[in-house]
Amino acid sequence: MHTTLRSRGDEVVIGPDRPFCVIGERINPTGRKKLAEMLRAGDLSQLEIDVREQTPAAAVLDVNMGVPLADEAELLTRAIRLIQDLTPVPLCLDSSVVEALAAALEVYDGKALVNSVTAEDERLHQVLPLVKRHGAAVIGLPNDEDEIPDDPRRRLELARKIVDVATGTYGIPVEDVLIDPLAMPVGADTSLVMKTLETIALIRDDLGVNMTLGASNVSFGMPDRHAIGAAFLPMAMAHGLTSAIMDARAASLVQAARAADLLLGNDPWGGNWIAAFRSAR
Repeated sequence: MHTTLRSRGDEVVIGPDRPFCVIGERINPTGRKKLAEMLRAGDLSQLEIDVREQTPAAAVLDVNMGVPLADEAELLTRAIRLIQDLTPVPLCLDSSVVEALAAALEVYDGKALVNSVTAEDERLHQVLPLVKRHGAAVIGLPNDEDEIPDDPRRRLELARKIVDVATGTYGIPVEDVLIDPLAMPVGADTSLVMKTLETIALIRDDLGVNMTLGASNVSFGMPDRHAIGAAFLPMAMAHGLTSAIMDARAASLVQAARAADLLLGNDPWGGNWIAAFRSAR
């Protein structure tokens, strides 16, 4: 199953037989106090640096403008216009504010990825009509009004609900629904990563849809986070993960994904691996 994203001048295809899709996470004020202050003042100049640092490795860029006490819809539309002038890389429009997503989809030139919708009934019926209207793809989070499930099989049930509503009620193509299997921090409970991996495998086997997740969540609160992430990504890819929102500036993470592509047969004759090695010399 292939999910295709487009910008003005580029196209990215996500699928189990394609190279792993790196979605750059950096354009996000969460945990970046200076960036949040700049955005609150209407200064988007840092985004030029963030785009430049990520685009050698990122096939897609996540864009989040969630700053308290700021007009998120206005910031997000300005950011999208700026970034689309800087790079042809397709964008993932990241907001929990429906009005901001609606405004962002109006100005985006191409087929975007919307981040995200949960399995809550109200949220489904707010976000999915926007996705359908603009011909976008969407990330579904398998949690609802009651819980973020601990049980992988419950996560699968909620993922199935998202897919069923998207395809059955709104006519969104199934290939345009990605599921986030919910990456939880290993520092909180060392069993949580295995539950994420089990969820990935269940979704792959039952629904066959593409998947993405916030890879940095796994190492949250732990030292040497990139080493943990570099170990996690190949494991997740072997279970069926086809993309991740991650630190595209971190060479160890990007190399881990490329190496896994090679070993999993998604880099025929090692072309991408060899090209990346040569370009780094």
